[in-house]
Amino acid sequence: MENQLAKSTEERTFQYQDSLPSLPVPSLEESLKKYLESVEPFASEEEYKKTEEIVKKFKNGIGGKLHQKLLERAKGKRNWLEDWWLNVAYLDVRMPSQLNVNFAGPSAHFEHYWPPKEGAQLERGSIILWHNLNYWQLLRQEKMPVHKVGSTPLDMNQFRMLFSTCKVPGVTRDSIMNYFRTEGEGRSPSHISVLCRGRVFVFEALCEGCLLTPPELLRQLTYIYEKCHQEPPGPGVAALTTEERTRWANAREYLIRLDPENLTSLERIQSSLFVYSLEDSSAHVTPEDYSQILAVVLTGDPAVRWGDKSYNLISFSNGVFGCNCDHAPFDAMVMVNIAHYVDERIIETEGRWTGSEKVRDMPLPEELVFAVDEKILSDIKQAKAQFLQEASDLQIVAPAFTSFGKKLTKQQSLHPDTFIQLALQLAYYRLHGRPGCCYETAMTRYFYHGRTETMRPCTMEAVRWCQAMQDPSASLFERQQKMLQAFAKHNKMMKECSSGKGFDRHLLGLLLTAKEEGLPVPELFTDPLFSRSGGGGNFVLSTSLVGYLRIQGVVVPMVRNGYGFFYHIRDDRCCQQQQCSRTILGSHVSVAVSAGGCASGWCFPIVLSVFPLICKYKVRCGLLSLEVLSGD
Repeated sequence: MENQLAKSTEERTFQYQDSLPSLPVPSLEESLKKYLESVEPFASEEEYKKTEEIVKKFKNGIGGKLHQKLLERAKGKRNWLEDWWLNVAYLDVRMPSQLNVNFAGPSAHFEHYWPPKEGAQLERGSIILWHNLNYWQLLRQEKMPVHKVGSTPLDMNQFRMLFSTCKVPGVTRDSIMNYFRTEGEGRSPSHISVLCRGRVFVFEALCEGCLLTPPELLRQLTYIYEKCHQEPPGPGVAALTTEERTRWANAREYLIRLDPENLTSLERIQSSLFVYSLEDSSAHVTPEDYSQILAVVLTGDPAVRWGDKSYNLISFSNGVFGCNCDHAPFDAMVMVNIAHYVDERIIETEGRWTGSEKVRDMPLPEELVFAVDEKILSDIKQAKAQFLQEASDLQIVAPAFTSFGKKLTKQQSLHPDTFIQLALQLAYYRLHGRPGCCYETAMTRYFYHGRTETMRPCTMEAVRWCQAMQDPSASLFERQQKMLQAFAKHNKMMKECSSGKGFDRHLLGLLLTAKEEGLPVPELFTDPLFSRSGGGGNFVLSTSLVGYLRIQGVVVPMVRNGYGFFYHIRDDRCCQQQQCSRTILGSHVSVAVSAGGCASGWCFPIVLSVFPLICKYKVRCGLLSLEVLSGD
């Protein structure tokens, strides 16, 4: 991606959309075979035999019929999964989405030209806004390079959802409003929403057809900042977006009935390019520890985040930045892309603006004043309290692992992502004494409107390796061989998932087909092994590689007392002999743990010691081994 951002191209961003292949429906036999493999680590011999019988009965009975129905559906849709996935994974979900669904992450600018500095918030904010607006303009002009694997283009549809996009709550199902248009398609909104101290302002990002410059953006931000700090705070209507979805839908309808102008204000926010959040608090962050900033971008002041907005750009008082994004319209790779683009521009310009200081004559920002009553104020108060209470149930840590990075694993011909995933399996096995059902994101963007597939890293090969690592009698050679077998299995599964041959989304399609046909839920989906192995979103380990750049992020775990593990893997940027201890050599790791009501008896501080101690390189006879070291 780094190279693709840097090069110029005559290709248009969305030009390959119509030529992308349709999402395939995998073979039923292959999907069920892979499913059986995925449940084996969590089953006794007797349980496994029972599940084998259930799968056999499913394949020869209702499963085959549902598969044929699914094939018929796929004939009439270029992506048979798209609508289903959007609804089931996001729009039908009734739990509060800002904390449970949204993803968040810090900007990496503090590592170079923008270290934390009080008083730099507005000036830096004007520059980062300008770079974001340039990215928006590149998308509008379709000048953002097409992502490719080799010469194969990937689906770019999700990039249409970054700007001018907002989820709207519904009583039983939410909807997504997208106002973005390319220049060839027509007019597109060009205003920004700014949230500060419970108040909402909007202003145009264009003047006379051109983007506002950093000095002009600074003028707008300064006006808002001074007005908010000289006058009482606003009601904080944005906090309602943190509510349970049906309650938020009802509160929104009440707001609209209270005063029709409230609907106008809501629509102005919905259609804005993005929300810019002016925080009064500071966010502590160092190259060795991202923990606090990850916590505050994910769980910060709900009165200055519009949780349904596709993109909240967050500005802290010490000149540190981050984002909070609704997950429904796009996956994290979109935010990684824009965050990397902005970071590279800040490096190129050394974090400064060297252009004209002239400020054109333009309207001041307009405040959107909501009409509220005691009921709405009470709802806002309740929403804030509930959000902060739920946020307190999370523990987020993001230490830097500095012993090695991507270069060393690749030198040993080991895939860096697989290396981390197996390390996670071993960490969980050591802590809990059993395998951990695990979700890893696999992308399916080779296909039209492709998003993700579930990859399950907890394989029997991984379990056998973990057992060998815990067995004092196992030889180094035996551990090496089992490790390499686990690597090969993981790599094979990831390739199959990305090429449309995963099984989780296929099983979901069969289940939803049964529901649409009014049929009973097949036994396969009520078998205890289905949920114990992670089916239905019950993965105790929820993981994803954020990338190989400076950008990172965090999402809460899928289940209570689970782990959300989101990581980026960086190069070893120092030679073998250097002593620069502050340089990041390996990956930053963020772990979000739901800590309430844990019955397994483990103590959370143990988790902090596991990752730095989990792996040690030893090269013997040209082979790489992983060795468990003693914990704190």
